Amino acid sequence: MTSGLLFWIIIFIIIAEYSIQLLVDTLNAKHFKDKLPQEVVDVFDEKEYKKSQAYKMAYYKFGQISGIFNLIIILSLLFFDGFAYLDDVLRQNLDHEILISLSFFGILYFANDILKLPFSYYSTFVIEEKFGFNKTTLQTFLLDQIKSWVLVIFVGGGVLALLQWFYLTYPNNFWWYAWLFIIAFSLVMNLFYAQLIVPIFNQQTPLEDGVLKDKIKAYATKVNFQITNVFVIDGSKRSSKANAYFSGFGKQKRITLYDTLISDLTEDQVVAVLAHEVGHYKHKHIIYNLVLSSLLTGFTLYLLSLMINMPIFSEAINASQPSFHIGLVVFSFLYGPISTITGIMMNVLSRKFEYQADDYAKKTFNADDLIGSLKKLSQKSLSNLTPHQWNVFLNYSHPPLKDRIKNLLN
Repeated sequence: MTSGLLFWIIIFIIIAEYSIQLLVDTLNAKHFKDKLPQEVVDVFDEKEYKKSQAYKMAYYKFGQISGIFNLIIILSLLFFDGFAYLDDVLRQNLDHEILISLSFFGILYFANDILKLPFSYYSTFVIEEKFGFNKTTLQTFLLDQIKSWVLVIFVGGGVLALLQWFYLTYPNNFWWYAWLFIIAFSLVMNLFYAQLIVPIFNQQTPLEDGVLKDKIKAYATKVNFQITNVFVIDGSKRSSKANAYFSGFGKQKRITLYDTLISDLTEDQVVAVLAHEVGHYKHKHIIYNLVLSSLLTGFTLYLLSLMINMPIFSEAINASQPSFHIGLVVFSFLYGPISTITGIMMNVLSRKFEYQADDYAKKTFNADDLIGSLKKLSQKSLSNLTPHQWNVFLNYSHPPLKDRIKNLLN
C-alpha cells in the first residue's frame, strides 16, 4: 500500500462515517411528525407534542450545521497538511517527544474547543433557552468551560504523558503497560468519580430525612441492598431536565438523584427509578461494562502497537517523521469503522441491560410507577417518541420508551 492510497482511505472513512450519520439523522427527522404509538399516546397533549416536534427539528438543523463544520475542519487539516505543519513547528521549538506530543494534542484540543464554543453557546442559550430547559447562567457556562480545560490539562495531559512514556520506554510491548494503567485508572474513576470529579461542577448533599428517604430505606431493606449513600445533586443549576445514576461498587456505591427528578416525580415514582438503578447493580451490569470496556481497550491498544511505528502513517499526512502523536492521529481515523461496529455492539448490550433493570424494578417494586416515571421524564424533556429504527440501532444505549413500556406490561 502506498501513502497516497492510505490518505484516500482515510478521507473515504471520514466521509463515509459522516454520510451514514447524515442519512440516519435525515431518516429520523422524517418521523418527527408520526402518530404517537399507543403505548405513549398519553405522554404529550397536542400542544406539547408540537413543542417536542419543534425541539427535535431545532436540534436536527443545528446538528446538520455543526456536522458539516466539523467535517470541513477535519478535511482541511488533512488536505492542507495541518497536522504535519503543526508537528514541524513544534519540532523546531521543542526537543522532547513527550512535550511535543502534549503540545500537539493540546493545541488541537483547545483550538477545536474554541471553534466549537459558539455552537455550545447557541445550544445552551438559544435552543435550550427557547424551549424552557436552560437554567445555566453565562458565569456558570464559562466556569464549566474553564474547569473542563483544567481537567483536560492535568488529568488528560497526565494520562497521555504516561502512555507515551510507556511507548518510549517499552517500545516492543508498551500496550501491556498502557492497558494495565488504563484498567487501574478506570477502576479509580468508577469508584471515586462522584467524590473527585462531580464536586468540581455540582453540589451533592445527602438526601434529607422524610417520606422519600423512608420509602427508599424500606425498598432497600426489602431487596437486601445495603445503601448508605443516597445523594441529591443540584441539576437544576444548569437544566430543568431530570436524571438519576448509580456509581461505584462495594462500599463506594452510591445513588445520585437530580433535584429536578425529586421535584418532578412522586415519591413512589422516584423509588421506581431507584429500583431500576438497583437492578443494574444486582445484575452486575457495572462489572460487565468494566470488563468489556477493558477488553476492548486492550484490543485497541494491541492494534495501535502494531501500526503506530509504520512510516506510511506519517507519510500519508506528509509529516516529516514517524511519532507517537502522528501515529495516534492516523490510527484514530483508521479505527473509525471498528469503533462504529463495537459501539453498535455495546449499545445492543446496553439496551438489553436496560430491559433487565426494568424487569427487576417491576419484580421488586411495581411496573406502574416505573412507567409513570418514564412517561413523565420523557414529557418533561420533550423526548423523541418516534425514532427511526436505524437511529435506535446506531445510536441508542436505551430502548425507545414505547419498547420499554411494552416490556414492562408483558
